[in-house]
Amino acid sequence: MPVSKLKVEIARLLRDNHYVQDYKVLDDGRFGVLRLYLRYHGETPVIREMRRVSTPGLRRYVKVREIPRVRNGLGMAILSTPRGLMTDRDARTAHMGGELLAMVW
Repeated sequence: MPVSKLKVEIARLLRDNHYVQDYKVLDDGRFGVLRLYLRYHGETPVIREMRRVSTPGLRRYVKVREIPRVRNGLGMAILSTPRGLMTDRDARTAHMGGELLAMVW
């Protein structure tokens, strides 16, 4: 996929939380390409579903107390906060709300 800073940060969060095995930013001579290496558990992929919550037409902002628990803590929510992209757990410990970008489980 074409590379951007937001996509690289999302890939970093997915790698740090063991949803993706690794990622690389490749140079194709123009803009660059982001390559994700998916993680599998046996034959099934670790990421069962990834759902975008905030869209360009309808942004969804949440306060600290409104941050959802994805699959009762088994999943992860990705938030864009004033300190950068964070998972739902990190945002709760930092007491920061922000834009709810996506949910992964």
